Amino acid sequence: MGRKMVFFDLDGTLLDEDKRIVPSAKEAIHRLKDEGVAVAIATGRAPFMFAEFQKELGIDAFVSFNGQYVVAGDDVVYKNPLNYEALTDLDRAADANGHPMVFLNHVEMRATQPNHEYIEKSIGDLRFPYPQVDPGFYHGQDIFQALLFCRDKDESLYEANKRGIEFIRWHDLSLDVIPEGGSKANGLKRLLQHFDIRREDAYAFGDGLNDIQMLSYVGTGVAMGNAKDETKQAADFVTRKMSEDGIVHGLQTLKLLG
Repeated sequence: MGRKMVFFDLDGTLLDEDKRIVPSAKEAIHRLKDEGVAVAIATGRAPFMFAEFQKELGIDAFVSFNGQYVVAGDDVVYKNPLNYEALTDLDRAADANGHPMVFLNHVEMRATQPNHEYIEKSIGDLRFPYPQVDPGFYHGQDIFQALLFCRDKDESLYEANKRGIEFIRWHDLSLDVIPEGGSKANGLKRLLQHFDIRREDAYAFGDGLNDIQMLSYVGTGVAMGNAKDETKQAADFVTRKMSEDGIVHGLQTLKLLG
């Protein structure tokens, strides 16, 4: 049997409602590493949005931007930026509809509009300040993910803009915008290849809609008790809620921890 690797989502999985690492999950990750199990973060967040959690957990491998920017230590394993023409078309449509956007590279983010309540609420829920405003930020550089701020009822306005991109709702007021075919699963695949770890020996914990493909891809997918119903359906196993030491319970049930 080869080396095992466990991937952890952040929000709603390792992080509680106050965006702090659940203490029992932190202890479990340190125990996993001590037992020689490889550990990685798999998140929709940008790297600069979870650097402090990496440091606290001692994890140097991650899948970020829902699979579009993958790092192992000092090595950038995989990069998959958004198509510039598709992003430009979406930006124009969003502007015409009065919906703001945020563009992210691996070190910073910029908004198209100042003081918009949708940005303030959703970015604020991540415990991040309102981004600086630079509508042309995406020109001339790699953008790995964008955020489009609109409610469910307005998503249909962007059906024509889905060529080359995909939407994943992460908040009532916001959609992740990623390259077509991009997913956490694709990022996991690249990292597993880098470490020469078999898919069958990979495990993943998640709770959101952007975790569905990841949980389906790995050998064993674990949904948190607080996960979306669709996410639970994609998992091999549903553990307890994040707030009920679900990480520890899941790892023990799978016999990854004693």
